[in-house]
Amino acid sequence: VQLQASGGGAVQAGGSLRLSCATSGRSFRGYAVGWFRQAPGKEREFVAAITRTGAATHYAESVKGRFTISTDNAKSTLYLQMNSLKPEDTAVYYCAADKSLLTSLYSDGAQYDLWGQGTQVTVSS
Repeated sequence: VQLQASGGGAVQAGGSLRLSCATSGRSFRGYAVGWFRQAPGKEREFVAAITRTGAATHYAESVKGRFTISTDNAKSTLYLQMNSLKPEDTAVYYCAADKSLLTSLYSDGAQYDLWGQGTQVTVSS
């Protein structure tokens, strides 16, 4: 499975963006999927994830209530709806997937095997 992230751009604070992560024609079914981001000069950080069974979603505290992670019905595209964007959300956003990720490790990027190429999100004040 190859991942292709898109949807980034430049918005003003308070605006919205929706990121997409498409597979190479295959399904995310049975995969844990997540979004991570990396701001300039900072380490990569967890943003949101859906567990392998799809039974649970998890969010970083900094985005809870503003961002929503989801997949389409076919589970071939992963989304990240980002509302009420803040300048501190500025980063390159990456989608990730893993078929054997333990549920408890959803926020550990090192545990994900598959990564998209990243899409830039810039939020101006």
